[in-house]
Amino acid sequence: MPEDINAELETDESVPPAEPKAAHLPLDLAIETQADLSAEISALGEAYARALKDGAPAETQPRLDYPPYRSSILRHPTKSLQHADPETVELYSPAFGHQDVHALESDLTIQHNGEPQGERIIVSGRVLDGDGRPVAGQLVEIWQANSSGRYIHKRDQHPAPIDPNFTGIGRCITGPDGSYRFITIKPGAYPWKNHLNAWRPAHIHFSLFGTEFTQRIITQMYFPGDQLFPLDPIYQTIVDQDARDRLVATYDHSLTEPEWALGYNWDIVLTGPKRTWTENEAFGTAGDSNEEAGE
Repeated sequence: MPEDINAELETDESVPPAEPKAAHLPLDLAIETQADLSAEISALGEAYARALKDGAPAETQPRLDYPPYRSSILRHPTKSLQHADPETVELYSPAFGHQDVHALESDLTIQHNGEPQGERIIVSGRVLDGDGRPVAGQLVEIWQANSSGRYIHKRDQHPAPIDPNFTGIGRCITGPDGSYRFITIKPGAYPWKNHLNAWRPAHIHFSLFGTEFTQRIITQMYFPGDQLFPLDPIYQTIVDQDARDRLVATYDHSLTEPEWALGYNWDIVLTGPKRTWTENEAFGTAGDSNEEAGE
């Protein structure tokens, strides 16, 4: 897998930071609680609803600075962007082709000698442009926690078991119809340090590369009915409910295989008003016109 996957796992929302050695001791009562964060999230949601009634446009992409997500101020540009020569970047960046990605890399359950623990699932969908046309030949990478909510990463030290038969990374190339398909294990929720008793909903990280290395977007796929949705400030950075819903996969019984795995369908839209939320929106809502968004 490219080094960028490891780089992504260094970010504070991808991997929960190490737990304190005395994690079993009572926590400081001065730490912000989930109730504190939920009140902030609710107030921002109500303000957005009022703005919509007053004629403001819908916000289909995440707010760059979303106060309940405490470190969001550190995760977007705060100074004028510098233009770079993309051709120069390409000279020093890795290139990907069909010969570099093996078909078996899309099955995360067969990468070790034994069966991974947890609920086996199939995640499938299509990569589409804003007009609904398939985008073929795109490199799609995923990474995720195991069924206990634990990443294989040195920064992830919270007391959940590591599965020796599950690494949590895979990749594939989209087909002529823009389709992708992964076999994996449903990830578990995990704690993180945004506030007291903060938990991230179960999710899978997706990375997509276009025809050049600089054309990269990163997003997350969630599972339907998760009780942590209203409590998670990262999910709530998108204040528009319709836009948030586009991050949630749909259970698909036609994908489900008898006595083997449940199936989920999730399409990724790259451009247009129905575009899937991505984690690198340097221009906010203005990014809707920047169709080659990437990191």
